[in-house]
Amino acid sequence: MEDNAQKALHYIEETVLKKRKSSEEWAIRRRQQLQERKWKIKEDKKLTFKRAEQYIKGYRSKELDLIKMKHRTKRQRTALISPMSKLLFIIRIQGKNDIHPQTRKVLNSLGLRRIFSGVFLKATEGTLAMLQRVEPYITYGYPNLKNVKELIYKKGQAKIDKQKIPLTDNNIIEQSLGKYGILCLEDIVHEIANVGPHFKEVTGFLWLFNLNKPETGLQGKKNPYKDGGDSGNREDHINELIDNMN
Repeated sequence: MEDNAQKALHYIEETVLKKRKSSEEWAIRRRQQLQERKWKIKEDKKLTFKRAEQYIKGYRSKELDLIKMKHRTKRQRTALISPMSKLLFIIRIQGKNDIHPQTRKVLNSLGLRRIFSGVFLKATEGTLAMLQRVEPYITYGYPNLKNVKELIYKKGQAKIDKQKIPLTDNNIIEQSLGKYGILCLEDIVHEIANVGPHFKEVTGFLWLFNLNKPETGLQGKKNPYKDGGDSGNREDHINELIDNMN
């Protein structure tokens, strides 16, 4: 009888089963957490090393930029003494995070705080010396009357109380520049194109010119324009670039 009797099934309480299942799930989660932690530590090390390399590269780039700027200031300035025109138009074409603070300071003093911004300046020896210091990041030349007029009419804005004001009303011009006999847009064009006696007041009244990124005309090279690059003095050829960016 005993041999033929069915063996009783081993009974495990439900609470024990639940506890066992919970323990197994916890063990699986724990293993996953440990694996994720190991992976994160490994990735953090990679990121730290990568960021350190980036910082070092950035520091070296800035120091190299400063050294090059000092070399440029030591060059002979025979070519800068007799510019072909009294009027210059300067465009910032390079420089984000790889420039030395001193270079950035010169660019800011010229009013070129943004890439593809432009300003009119009077071609003095002091101005040309400053342009030489930041030459890899700018290009400039002698704008013709057509481009002076189109820049002012298309992109011209007033700078009043550190605010940009569209030049849609001659009253704005008269209120700020009327004491100099400058009453309208044509007066502004005339004063700038001829580098008149109130050129400084007029350019100080204007906001910097925010230009469009050109489809052609720039290759992303910091070497001088005369050597096949983008930067430096383009002389009259600046007008072709202005046409592409205005």
